[in-house]
Amino acid sequence: MNFMKTQFNPKKHTIYNPINKDKYVGSYPLIARSSWERTFCQWCDNNSSIIKWNSEDVIIPYYDPVKRKQRRYFPDFMIKVRDKNDDDKIYIVEVKPYNQVMAPKGSKNKKQKTIISENAIYATNNAKWKAAADFCRKRGFIFKIITEKELYK
Repeated sequence: MNFMKTQFNPKKHTIYNPINKDKYVGSYPLIARSSWERTFCQWCDNNSSIIKWNSEDVIIPYYDPVKRKQRRYFPDFMIKVRDKNDDDKIYIVEVKPYNQVMAPKGSKNKKQKTIISENAIYATNNAKWKAAADFCRKRGFIFKIITEKELYK
């Protein structure tokens, strides 16, 4: 069991039990850390184009500019998709709120502590996503960030 799977908080997270157990090739328990991740799990589980999928089983090393050290990134999902041309594609997918994908905007109404925190989260996320994009490019995978805007189209 990877480290991320041990960080289960029943007040914030749910366990998702796949219906199509042959398609889910990840470790258990499958922890959905948000309602959006749970929705994405359901989509993967029920989508006939998804051949295989897992959650938090890929480990990507990256340098965190905020903590100033090497760390490990566990992207939310890895999915193998068969497209309309019968080609298989592998995606590494991160599910994030839209407001964490965009650079934070300063505001007179925000406390300095909030601005610093938002900028730190954004810098760390960008470092993770750059490492994930490089990881995917080297392997012929596709890196995709999904927000509520794509999830609930």
